Amino acid sequence: MQPGYLHHEMIFTNARLIFPDGICDGFEIVVQEGKIAAIRDRSLAHRKDEVIDLNGNYLAPGFIDLHVHGALGRDTMEASAEAFRAICDFHASGGTTSLLLTTATAPLDEIVKVLQAVRDCRQAIRPIVGVHVEGPFISKAKAGAQRAEFIQDPSPAAVRQLLEHADVLKRVTIAAELPGALEAIELFRARGISVSGGHTDAWDEEARAAFDRGMRSVTHTFNCMSTARRRGVYRVAGLLEFALTEPDISCELIADSHHVSPTLMKMLYSAKGPHGICLVTDAIAGAGLPERSQFALFGKDCIVENGVCLLVDHSALAGSAARMIDLVRMMVREVNVPLNEAIAMATENPARAIGLNTKGRLSVGADADLVVLSPQLDVVRTFCSGEVMSSQ
Repeated sequence: MQPGYLHHEMIFTNARLIFPDGICDGFEIVVQEGKIAAIRDRSLAHRKDEVIDLNGNYLAPGFIDLHVHGALGRDTMEASAEAFRAICDFHASGGTTSLLLTTATAPLDEIVKVLQAVRDCRQAIRPIVGVHVEGPFISKAKAGAQRAEFIQDPSPAAVRQLLEHADVLKRVTIAAELPGALEAIELFRARGISVSGGHTDAWDEEARAAFDRGMRSVTHTFNCMSTARRRGVYRVAGLLEFALTEPDISCELIADSHHVSPTLMKMLYSAKGPHGICLVTDAIAGAGLPERSQFALFGKDCIVENGVCLLVDHSALAGSAARMIDLVRMMVREVNVPLNEAIAMATENPARAIGLNTKGRLSVGADADLVVLSPQLDVVRTFCSGEVMSSQ
């Protein structure tokens, strides 16, 4: 996909439009210069060269993935435009038009290389809206597939190093119980960076303290996350229970049926409702590779098996092999979430979580990031700023 907007008018017609509160027939969307210029009653009088007939398919906002490491053997940690483009192109085939390239736990200098590379090429690769730094400020007890030898506390010097790149740093995952974590959360939030609790062994009161300082999200809910356990003779909540019961916390969910079972997904939906969940793929380099393919996650050997990515020794999940449309289908078919609500979890909710004011919605003035879905919820076409990114 090359930069540059289509300057003529485009009319998307004969589609079922998906809004957060329902699905509407009889409307069409007018796009001009990469923006939605109008949503109006369907007209029959058009020049053929400006009309895109969607043949009764669904039309939704493009999906927004807050947590994606890679695809097709390529990884964000490569810090190259070639890798970033391959990742974006693969996820566009699953309806994603905006994403946060997500780093692994690594030396800070390696993470900074990613931040610099994203700054250099995000204008040319439009789906990139910034970076999600997942680690190194995490708990060794909840490291998952992250490399424990690079885990560190959020010292003032380390936080300053990342804040030098606040223009591209959009989200940070942090364990609230680490020394310096509360001060770091406050500093990140002051610069408009979304702070998400994750890879953490925090107790209830530590989670509450992080919330009081500005944490408003949790990372891949249920995975690498503290839960209720005994402290002495008492049972005390962890981050999971805090997140489930705090209305102002947004919960990431890897709804691939591997990371979280349908029953747990139903529990999360019951607790948070349609506005409190952000679907994320947490896809890594194995996404899109054939079954039994082996690859590396920043120095850790991994394998694709049964549609998910594992450490090659099968000791832990390493990330998903999913695209966003796979998660939307799972929420609809296995969790019985209405389609419009599942779409909101992939669009409006993540846009709100990181302050993307012109994305994630079908409304006048919003970016013309659009995905066309068949009645079977397959991606037919994906548009970014009105330009075709992916087509069936």
